[in-house]
Amino acid sequence: MPELDAINLTEAREDLALLREAAREAGLIAMRYFGNNPQVWMKGGTSPVSEADHAADAYLRETLLKARPDYGWLSEETADDHARLSARRTFVVDPIDGTRGFLDGLHSWCVSVAVVEDGRSLAGVLECPAKRETYWALPGEGAYLNDKPIHVRPLGPDVDIGGPKPLVDLVPEPWQSRLRRTAYIPSLAYRLAMIAAGKLDATFVKPSAHDWDIAAADLILNEAGGALLDRTGKRPRYAGEVINHGALAAGSGELLGVLTGVLAGLDEG
Repeated sequence: MPELDAINLTEAREDLALLREAAREAGLIAMRYFGNNPQVWMKGGTSPVSEADHAADAYLRETLLKARPDYGWLSEETADDHARLSARRTFVVDPIDGTRGFLDGLHSWCVSVAVVEDGRSLAGVLECPAKRETYWALPGEGAYLNDKPIHVRPLGPDVDIGGPKPLVDLVPEPWQSRLRRTAYIPSLAYRLAMIAAGKLDATFVKPSAHDWDIAAADLILNEAGGALLDRTGKRPRYAGEVINHGALAAGSGELLGVLTGVLAGLDEG
């Protein structure tokens, strides 16, 4: 994304402050249900959603749109209204990313909120209350964890990688012998944040990730020196008519090029 001009940067900073406060409160709402057997429903027969998701989503929708009534709204837990396509900016929200982990008592879930303009995130926040972690970023301003700068780590002899096993299996030698496969992390946003914070080197993302899963984390990862790319080496765009994505790869440096090469090879075959 090009550097923001002074006016847009001021607006982005104001939006970031709004997102941080709203995400913090939504995280507190979710924590009231965490470990307390919230009511659960199944979406499409396969994907769980809980009363915690609904409560956090309702709070975020009311708070954010009251503050920015001219912004569009795109959330996992709200029916999509294409009126958002005429808005200059759009809130892209997942009230609890990693609901399965949340319901299983795992701590690696988060509230994911972003402001998107022209397909790119202008501000992004991941509030991870069970871990007492808050990630945030602005374009050109760096990425932060609990207000301390974060950066992807240099690759060492051993590489920690996440994502679907069938894709990781396709990474070629000599990389294959260097890989250490991390345990499954239900929250995709948190997995990307781990790369941004230098806790993980790379991950594949299976097809059909949605904007709300990755819009905030993408900006955080990019500002930390990494990237989230598709098979052509391009970053995803957000809040358009199509809100899901093909397989993606996240990481940095030479390894990220290897992972995107794996994705390109899949599509060519």
